[in-house]
Amino acid sequence: MVSFVFSWDAALATLAPLFLFVVAMVIYSVFIFKFYHFIATRDIFEFNLQRYHTRAKWAWLKKVLYIFLYFLEYVILFPIFVSLWFVMFAVLLLLLSRDPQLSLILLIAMAIVSSVRITAYYNEALSKDLAKMLPFGLLAVLLVDISFISSSTLQSAITSIPTVLDTILYYLIFAILIEFVLRIFTLIFLDETVEEE
Repeated sequence: MVSFVFSWDAALATLAPLFLFVVAMVIYSVFIFKFYHFIATRDIFEFNLQRYHTRAKWAWLKKVLYIFLYFLEYVILFPIFVSLWFVMFAVLLLLLSRDPQLSLILLIAMAIVSSVRITAYYNEALSKDLAKMLPFGLLAVLLVDISFISSSTLQSAITSIPTVLDTILYYLIFAILIEFVLRIFTLIFLDETVEEE
């Protein structure tokens, strides 16, 4: 027969790691949820530039404001966000790799970012699924084997970043150009539907 005697010390010793795991998983999950919803949204900025496309009074001023806000969105803010997304996926891939090759990690990270952005124009649900796959895959790996992460891997990757700066720059230019092309096609398509109506 099993006897159970409640003990505060035993309860705290047993439940403290569980509590820490739950808190860490909830924080990570909420962060990833916000992250993948943001990156996978087609119109990531809420400036609503279409409202400035009118033939009303002061139309020239509205067009100037439209051009300024469009420039702000896709020439200044978007490259910053692409860089942050790229770093995020690269770090996740580094954490998942046993023997990482930095050039391959960077290639895969930018391929993920670009694929998520392209699919956001096709179907945001698909884009969200693609964006959350890697972060939640990392969580699954960590839950099975917490010793999988190696800080030395991250340190060696960080020290070798100067050797691949030109590659990083080319990748960022590629992702920004892809977004510009998609935006232009979207604007042309939206303009055609407005004219048809």
